[in-house]
Amino acid sequence: HVQLVESGGGSVQAGGSLRLSCAAVGLGYGSRCMGWFRQVPGKEREGVAFIYSGGGAVYYADSVKGRFTISRDSAKNTVYLQTDSLKPEDTAMYYCAAGPNILGRIGYCYSTLTYKDWGQGTQVTVS
Repeated sequence: HVQLVESGGGSVQAGGSLRLSCAAVGLGYGSRCMGWFRQVPGKEREGVAFIYSGGGAVYYADSVKGRFTISRDSAKNTVYLQTDSLKPEDTAMYYCAAGPNILGRIGYCYSTLTYKDWGQGTQVTVS
C-alpha cells in the first residue's frame, strides 16, 4: 500500500520560507520521478519541481526557479521542497507525487501523466 504524506505547510508573510516534506511508504518501483505540484481552486494543477531518483537530476517551473529547491533523503524515502522568498501568488495546496520513470531521464518527470501516486496535500498561504 503506497502512502505519500506531506507536511510543513502553513501561513507565512511574503518573503518568508517554508520547508515541505513528503514521506513515501510502499513505493514499488525503483527508478522513479518525485514531484511537487500545486493547485488553486478553479485552476489546473501546476508542476512546480521534480527530481529523478537516478542521479538526482532536478527541474523547476519558471515561476519558482531560484526560489524553491527540491531535494531528497533516500535513506528516509523523503523528498523536500524548500520554498524561499515566498510570494502571495505561491498560495496553493501543495501535493507530492511519485511515479515510475520508464524512460530513465529527468524529462520524463515533467508530465503529470507520469505520476501514479499522490499525497493528500499541504496548504501554503502567503500574505
